[in-house]
Amino acid sequence: MAGDGMARSPAPWIVYSSAVPEQDFPPPRRLARRYRPGGDDEEPPPWASMPPVRPPGRPGGHRRPEGPEGFYGDLSGPGPAQWQQPGDEADGPVPPLRPRESGGRAQRAAARRRRRWYYLGGGVVVVAGAVLAVVLLTGGRPGPAAVTPGALITTFQPGELRQVPNACHVVPAAVQQYLPGTPKVASPLPVDGSAASACNWTIDKPPLYRLMQVSLNAYAPDGLASGNGSATRAATDAYDLALRDLQVPPKGSPAARATVEVLSGFGNQAFSALQVFHVGGAVTDVATVVVRYRNVVVTVTLNGLAHSNKGNYGPVSTTQLAAAAMAFARAAEGSLH
Repeated sequence: MAGDGMARSPAPWIVYSSAVPEQDFPPPRRLARRYRPGGDDEEPPPWASMPPVRPPGRPGGHRRPEGPEGFYGDLSGPGPAQWQQPGDEADGPVPPLRPRESGGRAQRAAARRRRRWYYLGGGVVVVAGAVLAVVLLTGGRPGPAAVTPGALITTFQPGELRQVPNACHVVPAAVQQYLPGTPKVASPLPVDGSAASACNWTIDKPPLYRLMQVSLNAYAPDGLASGNGSATRAATDAYDLALRDLQVPPKGSPAARATVEVLSGFGNQAFSALQVFHVGGAVTDVATVVVRYRNVVVTVTLNGLAHSNKGNYGPVSTTQLAAAAMAFARAAEGSLH
């Protein structure tokens, strides 16, 4: 060609065969060379007038790494942008990408923090409202703690008593007729505050000697008690222990086995017992009544001296002793209702 100064020879690797007509083969390809305007006689190739391919919004045509969907990321825009394809300019100018506002990530993080504070503040208001509603509906009065099945109870339950009346005032004058004569009344010093009270009535006029003892004990919840450790369970343990000691007296006790009778329709549990004590030649008959009402145990004991080695005492009617002890016990248990 004229621009080259000499005609180029076919490529050395192309071999022509004489057996096949030459026109059936495509003409030999020429090596590609850069197009120079005005330097060639032939017309420029069709791609010579096309604009360079560059990513939009990036002057200078710096190429960005291609994403998984064939898009090129643009850090200055709100999202990925496609490469401009040939012929796009014919449809109209490409609108510039809107740049991302500075500080957008910090603003969104601040907005999320504000929403978290709003949610937290709303939860605190709801909880405070619930607590206030409970206080207003219950009148602020403390009640017994909720009991979980199988858990240890450490508070008094509904119906249990925290204090007992004065034992000297629970027996009316009509009951004291079971004690002939004029008894002397004495109240021992309290050892457990208002949770316990005791009183004694004594008659000592030969041949009559009587000693009536009444005690009331309200038991509190005790972790050493059986079952759930409630106050009622503690009182039940005390009642069972008193019954066992009367049925099988401890070793060395001067009392023989008691004659025990379980009573029904009297408190939650009740029994009566008769014993005989022999001490130093003296013989004393004792009638006992024990009653449990919820967490309170009432114990009544009436002693009658049947025989004494000194003085003239006796005899004693055990039937009268048992009747007097029962009358005192019923009066004391009735004062708890």
